[in-house]
Amino acid sequence: MQQEADTRVTVPSFADVEGARSIVARVARVTPMETSQFLADILGSPVHLKCENLQRTGAYKLRGAYNRLSKLTADERRSGVVAASAGNHAQGVALAARELGIPATIFMPVGVALPKLQATRNYGAETVLHGHNVEEALAAAKEYAASTGAVFIPPFDHADVIAGQGTVGLEIVEQVPDVDTIVVPVGGGGVISGIAIAARGLSERLGRPIRVVGVQAETAAAYPPSLAAGMPLAVRTAPTIADGIAVARPGELNFPIVRDLVDEIVTVADDDVARAILLLLERGKLVVEAAGAVGVAAIMTGAIRDTGRTVVLLSGGNIDPLMLERVITRGLVAASRYVGIRIMLPDRPGQLARVSQVISDAGANVVEVLHTRHGQNLQISEVALDLSIEARGPEHSEEVVRRLHEAGFRPEVRH
Repeated sequence: MQQEADTRVTVPSFADVEGARSIVARVARVTPMETSQFLADILGSPVHLKCENLQRTGAYKLRGAYNRLSKLTADERRSGVVAASAGNHAQGVALAARELGIPATIFMPVGVALPKLQATRNYGAETVLHGHNVEEALAAAKEYAASTGAVFIPPFDHADVIAGQGTVGLEIVEQVPDVDTIVVPVGGGGVISGIAIAARGLSERLGRPIRVVGVQAETAAAYPPSLAAGMPLAVRTAPTIADGIAVARPGELNFPIVRDLVDEIVTVADDDVARAILLLLERGKLVVEAAGAVGVAAIMTGAIRDTGRTVVLLSGGNIDPLMLERVITRGLVAASRYVGIRIMLPDRPGQLARVSQVISDAGANVVEVLHTRHGQNLQISEVALDLSIEARGPEHSEEVVRRLHEAGFRPEVRH
């Protein structure tokens, strides 16, 4: 009970965030700040990218974990720490514990991505696979803390964690002194709470406002209804590729900070996040996980309006290679660069060659073909031709379809 009550402490101050800076600097890098002309053209103002995907452990989570662990007493350090996570928080706690010489046990869901499991183990933590989701792993971690005396390290709902994450905000304003808006991915609210505290303190010091805008996945967005109700509410989440911010309920400590200091919360769809990941790969040469790319997606979709020079936090880069392959494909489809077309053809020789020639003349490339006589909607003398083609974008894909129509075919675009 004492550990549960420990998460209900006073909201951290700007001085707490500034004080965390020297502590976090012992283990965390000052990550690069890049610019994006492509995003600037969309938004209408300069856009910078704060690359916490290049942080040690691949995410900002190390900052809060190390700040929290550094505050433990000698007795608490001997008892060890325990956490639950499917990825970034696990790795942050594991590395922080290793650097401070503290035993760490991390509970992870059974289906956790292998690279994240291996990385957590490589940082020296003992890993326990339990449950089929983070909630079940979290319950097991709290039981472990109660039975062993280990200190439970929450991922976002603690003052020391928030203060540690807030050091990102201090770096952002140092690297872009004339920043007007900071865009931040939001799950439970840890990093946006810290950044909002830092932004408010620096705003008062600089004598000008700095807006903070949060971005959530639309199928796991607990903050909009919670802010409307004036209290943290649990929502039913649906699967999202941005699983790193799929949190069903705002943190108790985080909610009032977001309510009082954050200017706006917007949401984005998975297809838009996939397009953002693809953009960051192609234009920025940056590998960013889905949760870390939601801010870019918000600019691409117009969910964020132009309010001046903008910094987008790329919060993490820990994406499983198999997931990255799927996300790239989804991003290509969403950008109309990978298009599925079905054509019904007479069942006679030469039809496939005719279709292929039309597509080739249009400058597109066929990457996959399924030619079948079987199907409930097929006439006895018909075959179905399912094609996957590569195009240069929406206009080019529309041109391919138009040329097929002009050649006498009846193409149907499959979404």
